[in-house]
Amino acid sequence: MVHVREMVEADIEAVSTIRVRGWQAAYAGIVPQTYLDAMTVEGDAGRRRQLFSQPRRKSRDLVALGDRGPVGWICFGPCRSELSGLGRVGEVYALYVSPDLIGQGIGRKLLDEAHAQMKNQGFEASALWVLDDSHRARRFYERAGYQVDGGSQADVYDEITLTELRYQRVL
Repeated sequence: MVHVREMVEADIEAVSTIRVRGWQAAYAGIVPQTYLDAMTVEGDAGRRRQLFSQPRRKSRDLVALGDRGPVGWICFGPCRSELSGLGRVGEVYALYVSPDLIGQGIGRKLLDEAHAQMKNQGFEASALWVLDDSHRARRFYERAGYQVDGGSQADVYDEITLTELRYQRVL
C-alpha cells in the first residue's frame, strides 16, 4: 500500500534513483544506450537539489511512499507552451515509478493526485509529452484520459533525434 505526499528535500536521493532507473528501464531500446549508461543518480540529485531550492519555482513534486520509502515521483506545474482554447493548462513534467513496481497502480495514484491539485489550482486541462516510441507510457496516459493533440517536438540524445508527442486531457 502506498500513500502520496509532498516531496521534501530528504527525498531527493530516492527520487533521483527512481528517475534514473526509470529512464534506464523505460527508454532502453529507444534512447541511445550510451546516453542511458551515462546517467547517474549523483548527477541527477545535484540538479534536483538546485531545482528544489529555487525560491520562486512553480513546479510541485509529489512522492508515493511504500514500505521502503519513496517508490514513485511526479512533477507538475503550469504548462510551458501556449495551448489555445483550453483555458488555464497545467503540465505533468515527469512521472516515474520504481521499475520493479510498475503495473501496481502507483503511477495512477500519483497522476490522480497531481490532477486533483492542478484542478484545485484553477487549471482546466493538463498536458504532457511522451516519446513517440514509448508505447507503454502512451498506453498508460491514454487509459488516464489523455489524447494526442497533434503537437510534437524533437529531442536529441547523443546525436539521435527522437520525437515527443504532446497529450492533453480535461481535468
